[in-house]
Amino acid sequence: MLTRRSLLATALVGAALPHAARAADTTFRIGYQKNGILVVAKEQGAIEAKLKPLGVTVSWVEFSFGPPLLEALGLNSIAFGQTGDAPPIFAQAAGSNLVYAAAQPGGGSGSAILLPNGSPIRTLAELKGKRVAFAKGSSAHNFIIAALESAGLTYKDIEPVILAPADGAAAFARGAVDAWTVWDPYFAIAERGEGVRVLVQASDIIPTNNFFLANKTYAQANPAIVAAAIEALSEVAVWCEANRSKVAFSLSKVTGVPLDATERTVGRIRYTIAPMNAGVVAEQQRIADRFHALGVIPRPIRVADIVWTPPGETPGNG
Repeated sequence: MLTRRSLLATALVGAALPHAARAADTTFRIGYQKNGILVVAKEQGAIEAKLKPLGVTVSWVEFSFGPPLLEALGLNSIAFGQTGDAPPIFAQAAGSNLVYAAAQPGGGSGSAILLPNGSPIRTLAELKGKRVAFAKGSSAHNFIIAALESAGLTYKDIEPVILAPADGAAAFARGAVDAWTVWDPYFAIAERGEGVRVLVQASDIIPTNNFFLANKTYAQANPAIVAAAIEALSEVAVWCEANRSKVAFSLSKVTGVPLDATERTVGRIRYTIAPMNAGVVAEQQRIADRFHALGVIPRPIRVADIVWTPPGETPGNG
């Protein structure tokens, strides 16, 4: 079951995994969150099967959200992982040693700004002056900024309440914040609550992409392993698109999230793995430029600088 204590513990354990505790280079270490395509791949053993001919085994480390996962990735405590759109931008701005390996366009569509029972708020404009919870450096961070801009507001017009997902859920449940910006499965779980309303979904405001990222040093030294993992995920994605009910059942079993909530989560996801093409890179660059203009990240970055090129492809062809 997804609990506040277990989510925080797994994030801390994953981010702090010491170098000495890592397995040998014949082990491909994957950071994952308890949602999405990596969980399905883990259940099916798809990446393990693809890497076995290369003499590589797989280990899995769970995280509660993107920023601590990318911290571990930059330190090479893990070699590969998936996050939403904002975490790699913050990581790149901080000088983290990572690269974009592939994209999941529309993979982050299951995000929303939620309102608690009894809230009088009806429009985005009414968030002005209100306490809005979200996780710093997460896809929710980007979403709330874009949503405010769509209503003619700025980031300074709200009172940000920076909380990790588990803490955000607790604050939202006890009415300590006026709104909560979060992604699935937290979104799907919360909307089951009495009187909880969706103010707006991310899909109504901005493109919502997810990304597969790799430690830069690892990807440069082991391109065939990274490419094989992405190939395995592409095959899993095709299966997921054709078997959504089975995906929901599998995820519900693994996460402990009720099946009805998991079905809503699965219904909001596009299971498509794609290369880092020009359009996807341009959208990431727009997010990075927005964050820098607001002073959210300390320096300008160029997303294209950390796009990994799979073996046999020419840079920029994606």
